[in-house]
Amino acid sequence: MGRFISKRFDCLKEYVPGEQPQDRKYIKLNTNESPFPPSPYALRLARQAAGNLQLYSDPDCSLLTKTAADYYGVSDASVIFGNGSDELLDFAFAAFCDKDTPALFADITYGFYPVFAAKNGVPLEEIPLKEDLTVDLGDYKGKKGTVFIANPNAPTAIALPASEIEKLVAEDPGRLVVVDEAYVDFGGESVLPLIKKYDNLLVIQTFSKSRSLAGGRLGMGFACSDIINDLRKIKYSFNPYNVNAMTAAAGVGALLDVEYFRTNTEAIKKTRAWTVEAMGDIGFTCTDSKANFIFARHRKIPGSEIYLKLKERGILVRYFDKERLKPYVRITVGSVEEMRKLVGNLKEIVEEGS
Repeated sequence: MGRFISKRFDCLKEYVPGEQPQDRKYIKLNTNESPFPPSPYALRLARQAAGNLQLYSDPDCSLLTKTAADYYGVSDASVIFGNGSDELLDFAFAAFCDKDTPALFADITYGFYPVFAAKNGVPLEEIPLKEDLTVDLGDYKGKKGTVFIANPNAPTAIALPASEIEKLVAEDPGRLVVVDEAYVDFGGESVLPLIKKYDNLLVIQTFSKSRSLAGGRLGMGFACSDIINDLRKIKYSFNPYNVNAMTAAAGVGALLDVEYFRTNTEAIKKTRAWTVEAMGDIGFTCTDSKANFIFARHRKIPGSEIYLKLKERGILVRYFDKERLKPYVRITVGSVEEMRKLVGNLKEIVEEGS
C-alpha cells in the first residue's frame, strides 16, 4: 500500500470481480451478465436523455422512482436508486451497522459483504451454511446485528422461500434484515411486498441481470420511508447525483418494457434447465439454481481443472479458491449457442479425464 493511505485500510481485502481478459475473444460466462441486449425502449430513452448531458441528473430520480413505485405497487417514499445495487448495499453497511451492531451474513455468499464491512469499519459475523450449502435461518435467531441475506444466494444459486425470510423478519422487530435480490427474477420469490407489513426490512434489487443493464449501473432499494430516508442521508453525504441521466432514463424504459423482460427471463430459465440436464448426463451435479447462473461440480474432475481447461478453449467461467467451493465452478447462463458450445467442450474435457 502507498505511504499516504489511511492505516484503517491496512487489512482491507478488496473484492475481486470476474476476470476480463483482453488477450483473445472469449465466450464470457463468468460475470452473470445477460446474453440479451437492453430493451429497445430503454435504449431509445437513454439516447434522448443524452441530449441534455450538459445538465446534472435529477438527484431524486423522480420519474424513475414514480415508475418503479407504480410497477411494484409501493409509495414513492419507499424507493431509492443507486449506482448499481452494490452502492446501496454499501450505504446499508454504513447506515445500519456499527461497533454495537455487527453485520451478520453467511460464510459463503456475495464476496462484497465482508469488503463493505471492513471498508465501513464495522464488525461482522459469518454464519456457516449447512453441508448442502443452504442457509439455515434458525442460525440467526437471537443474534444481535443487521442481517444480510442474498436470496437467491451467490455463488450457490439456492433460494429461500419468502415465508422463511418473513419469519426471520417477524421474530425480532428491533433488528433490520437486508435482502439482496439481485437474482430473484430467475425463479426466486421476492419479499418486496412485505415492506408494507414490516418496518425492519430492506429489499435491494438490480437492473444488471434480468434487465440487461449491467453496464448502466443501476440498483434500487425498497423499505419503509424511515429506512429510505436514512439511506438518502448517506447518499446525499456522498454523491447526490449518483445515477446519471442516461441510466435513469434507461431504467424507466426497462421497467415499462414488461414483455421484453418476461420473454428474456423465461428464455434464460429454459436455457438453464437444458444446460443442467445436459451437464448431468456427463457426470455433473448442480445445485437447484434460481439464478441466471449454474453452480456445478463434477464427480471426478476438480473445479480448478474445469476452469483452466475451459479457459484454454476460450470459455470463461468463475472458480472460487475457498475450501468448501473448490470442487465447483459457477457458470453464467448465456445464449443457447454459447451453452451448447460449453456443454460440447465439457464433454471433451470429461472424456479426456477418463
